[in-house]
Amino acid sequence: MTDLPTPRVVAVSRDQTHRFSKVPVDQIQLIAGLGIVGDAHAGTLVQHRSRVRRDPNQPNLRQVHLLHAELFDEARAMGYVLSPGDLGENILTAGIDLLGLPTGTLLHLGDAVVRLTGLRNPCAQINDFRPGLIKVVLTTQDGTPREEPAPSTASPEAASARVVRKAGVMAVVEHSGEVRPGQPISVRLPDGQHRPLQPV
Repeated sequence: MTDLPTPRVVAVSRDQTHRFSKVPVDQIQLIAGLGIVGDAHAGTLVQHRSRVRRDPNQPNLRQVHLLHAELFDEARAMGYVLSPGDLGENILTAGIDLLGLPTGTLLHLGDAVVRLTGLRNPCAQINDFRPGLIKVVLTTQDGTPREEPAPSTASPEAASARVVRKAGVMAVVEHSGEVRPGQPISVRLPDGQHRPLQPV
């Protein structure tokens, strides 16, 4: 019997401007209720430009974007070489099934704690970054890659669409702290009935 890998932080990234990719750094500082210092998506209210246009007074449920490094292996098998920060994630993880965790899960990353709010919904920008890359992060429930983006999270069919979103999870900061590559990740599941992550 082989030991399972310890869940850990592989890389951290941030960017002060709204670009698709983020810049890898040595460490990021998470601030409770706000997000990541020096990142364009930090704030108590929604910061993603498309959501700001719809309603600038929505709470920011997307302060931190986490992505599993195992997706990079899937991408490589399909002919795409990806590096930390390429897909706009703040925290690249390994050894943890982020997509299988329920809504409200707490992830302890050193002193920092984040609470999972939902799935990232891959948009058309991913194909602008690398043509055809959408098929790596979006499949149908039977595993068939999709060639077009999923419905917008603003549309009623987004939650019920029979697609599997693999572009990571979104979270809010519950407890401030510094996050660096190599730190272990511990998981605390929410009390009560578990709800699967939905697009946010």
